[in-house]
Amino acid sequence: MKSPLISAGELAERIDDPSLVVVDCRWYLTEPERGKAEYLAGHIPGAVYASLDADLAGLDGPGRHPLPTPEEFARTCERFGIDGSSIVVGYDDAGGGIAARLWWMLENQGHREAFVLDGGIQAWTAAGGVLDSTIPEPCVGDFTARPWSSIVERDDVVNRPAHRIVIDARARERYRGDEEPVDPIAGHIPGALSMPLTENLNEDLTFLPPEDLAKRFSSVGIDDAGKVISHCGSGVTGCHNILAMVVAGFGTADLYVGSWSDWSTSGLAVATGDDPG
Repeated sequence: MKSPLISAGELAERIDDPSLVVVDCRWYLTEPERGKAEYLAGHIPGAVYASLDADLAGLDGPGRHPLPTPEEFARTCERFGIDGSSIVVGYDDAGGGIAARLWWMLENQGHREAFVLDGGIQAWTAAGGVLDSTIPEPCVGDFTARPWSSIVERDDVVNRPAHRIVIDARARERYRGDEEPVDPIAGHIPGALSMPLTENLNEDLTFLPPEDLAKRFSSVGIDDAGKVISHCGSGVTGCHNILAMVVAGFGTADLYVGSWSDWSTSGLAVATGDDPG
């Protein structure tokens, strides 16, 4: 399986490819409007902007960022100019923490030419790439919707069999319950393992080599992503751990889309501290 990551150099070589669609996914947890402002100030040439709240999430469902219907997502892709033959590259400035959601959605819909820019916009500018403030007008694409798969609901997490491993991509401070900036209760799902997405990355926000990612997941008993349920605050950065497991060669995990924003409003038990509980 080819890597779902693309380097800044590789993107630069393909930037004029008519089949390429670059998507700016920048978003900030406590400043949801800032992403669009950053995009307007300067983005990779030709990039369209995907709002996490309006384009990569729906209105109905558990948690803060439920999935849109497949049909809604298909219409969004078409508006971005994405069709079945498009090469799609998502990026952000958070090591892929948000762009991984777009990658996961495209992969889940069967689109195999989906990538995340390794190192994000920082890697692009560090490699000499310029930024542009021009807003492109892409041609309308043709994207076929299909049902979402590899997702679990709250009850699936509660009633999971013993062999299933739940991992939490949030910062360790949120996992422990030391702080909680957005959801009503601090802590973590009992039994979940703390696997912060930041630990998938080098200091320059590029991903660790596949062999290092493999060691990271193996160290907590993961040798096959098929037995993993990945989650986070609202089903967004949980996709980063899924992406990292694919890079490591472990396959694809399930995503608990509602994640902590769903669990923390359910009245179910909550654990705190470093111990999974």
